Amino acid sequence: MKIFIDSANLNDLEEALERGFASGITTNPSILAKEPKSGFENHVKKIIKVIRKYHRKGDLPLSIEVFSRDSKEIISQAENFKKTFKYPGLCVKVHIGWDELKTIKQLSDRGIPVNCTACMTVSQAVMAAQAGARYVSLFWGRIGDAGQDEKFSSEREKLLTEGVLDKDDFDPGKIVSQTRELLDKLNLPTEIIVGSIRKVTNIRDAHASGAHIVTVPPKFFKPMVSHYKTDEVVEIFLKDFQAWLE
Repeated sequence: MKIFIDSANLNDLEEALERGFASGITTNPSILAKEPKSGFENHVKKIIKVIRKYHRKGDLPLSIEVFSRDSKEIISQAENFKKTFKYPGLCVKVHIGWDELKTIKQLSDRGIPVNCTACMTVSQAVMAAQAGARYVSLFWGRIGDAGQDEKFSSEREKLLTEGVLDKDDFDPGKIVSQTRELLDKLNLPTEIIVGSIRKVTNIRDAHASGAHIVTVPPKFFKPMVSHYKTDEVVEIFLKDFQAWLE
């Protein structure tokens, strides 16, 4: 079970990394925007410094997202990320789309690892993998939302009627398992990252569905290792041993 930290908060990253369970870090523009303003490049450099403090090789996967929809600008930003940060674990996040598939291929051909993000369907994820993406990020919570969000009811019904989607396309577990099955069948090295985690059980279910990695907001880490029966039994052990010593 591989867990990435879905955060750009330096304190949260440090607390997770010093405990040794994290296998990588993902960020996005919204996550970065929550942090104190200190400049984008400056903040990313601080993240890399924290990684190197706890990870000797200094190549823990770190996904940084571009902030453009223009292909030339995306490639320029990706090249700048590589040059500026000089971090071997850097992975550039590019959202899925028709034009973006070409961009993903171009970046992959240049040796820049890509995390294709905002994937909601099997076809999106598999096409991105075939274009050369190192990771495909499927959004667990938002996939479920897509089947219920009234704001997009007309778009949803149109795609259902046209056979572009069916009811299984709103079941995140099925999307992840079908994507994993196809990636394995096609012998593609791409790994599935599941994001958009809403509760702790999503993490277990995503891994059980075939995700290689789940990227988790730090607020879920403590609940993941807490249980009232654990607290009870530890207290019993300590009391029994103390009584024996006396």
